[in-house]
Amino acid sequence: MSRERVARRIAAAAAYGGGGIGLLGVGFVGLLLAEAKIAEHTLDSLKGEPPHADGRYGTAFAAQDAEPLRFAVIGDSTAAGFGVDRGRETPGALLAQAIASVAERPVDLMVAAANGVTSQDLARQVDTVIQAFGPGGPEVALIMIGANDVTQMVKPAVSVRLLGDALKRLRANGTEVVVGTCPDLGTIEPVRPPLRWLARRASRQLAAAQSITVVEAGARSVSLGDLLGREFRGRHEMFASDRYHPSARGYATAAMALLPTLCAALGIWPELPAKQRAEGLHTLAKAAAVAAGHGGTEVAPAGHWAQLLRRARRPLNGIGANGTHSAPGASGTPGAADTPGTPGVSGTPGAEPAAPEPGVSTSDTSHVSSADATAT
Repeated sequence: MSRERVARRIAAAAAYGGGGIGLLGVGFVGLLLAEAKIAEHTLDSLKGEPPHADGRYGTAFAAQDAEPLRFAVIGDSTAAGFGVDRGRETPGALLAQAIASVAERPVDLMVAAANGVTSQDLARQVDTVIQAFGPGGPEVALIMIGANDVTQMVKPAVSVRLLGDALKRLRANGTEVVVGTCPDLGTIEPVRPPLRWLARRASRQLAAAQSITVVEAGARSVSLGDLLGREFRGRHEMFASDRYHPSARGYATAAMALLPTLCAALGIWPELPAKQRAEGLHTLAKAAAVAAGHGGTEVAPAGHWAQLLRRARRPLNGIGANGTHSAPGASGTPGAADTPGTPGVSGTPGAEPAAPEPGVSTSDTSHVSSADATAT
């Protein structure tokens, strides 16, 4: 069965309250074994909590009296930045600083994401960020969820329905939302074939179903699976010591893939004219299936269709080509990263990055074939 068809079935089951559709059919027993293997290398290998990153970023870029953008990060341990030592190395901090440099406005960041959670925790996290930011809630939210849903055997239709509920609440509140879909669990080095193949297939099927729900809610999705699979596979420096969570370099790679879509959602990233993007139009199910196998691909609403975009990834301020940070005091040290505060309250400013070069990379339509929508 094609990935497109499976994704549509999962999304349909979520919409109608079903939860019994499995990810792998007859391979479901194999997935149980994969879950056991993956669990050996998860949170037990790393202790503590993700570093605190809440606070105000990018004050050096802002004009006087510029109103801060309100940015929330929701999801699991990957969204929270578990596996790094400093708040400035978390995806939320990296993205807050980068958004501030593009928007030329400060960004108030709140991270509600938590270790070990599944989509069942999204409702609580949405409550938290809406209440914390007060009237209007966050202007933009990033959700990264799905890996624990696979490893903890949450039924995919249930997982997708819970994600859809969170999206509806945020969108009704006026929040722009970007979802980084389920990562490729087949990149986890200790997991060997055939367990790796089962984990990869389950991850991609869930990611495709997530994309359908995201676009139907009027939000945008970015495929992290194949992107992180290709760039992470066999590279120990991309992982933390547990070989499961990303390292600082790994989080920087993911953040670079997410940044253009977050900026586009806020209206601060140049878009190509519609005529130049027409070949990227697909049915929603087809677009979701293709994106699940093409990392860094954005799926966005386009009337009754879905738009596939490959956006050029822009290096984050203060992150070198190898994913390392500048030395303290050099450009790229986030002002609030290690002096966290609360939404709407600035942290103690540190050294701020230099302003970006004028102009930003524009989006580029993805080029994919229909064969890419078939699950392997």
